[in-house]
Amino acid sequence: MEINRIVSIFAGFMIMLSLGLAHWMGQADLSHASWLWLTMFVGFNLFQMGFTGFCPLVKVLKAFGMQNGECCAPSKDGKSCC
Repeated sequence: MEINRIVSIFAGFMIMLSLGLAHWMGQADLSHASWLWLTMFVGFNLFQMGFTGFCPLVKVLKAFGMQNGECCAPSKDGKSCC
């Protein structure tokens, strides 16, 4: 598994965990519609992207004509800029 996928899984998990704990402790009410659901959506998408490689934002950006960057792709000598 690639490092960027592990980072996505970890970040998504931490976002969802923090929202779940805030709800459990009574600091955030997730039983009603609120902007916290957007945060949960982002956390879930990070989490699932780490496993599946599918990111809805990538589909949207490609539809607008954006190109994949090659910054973090390994060069011919096997090194990466990241």
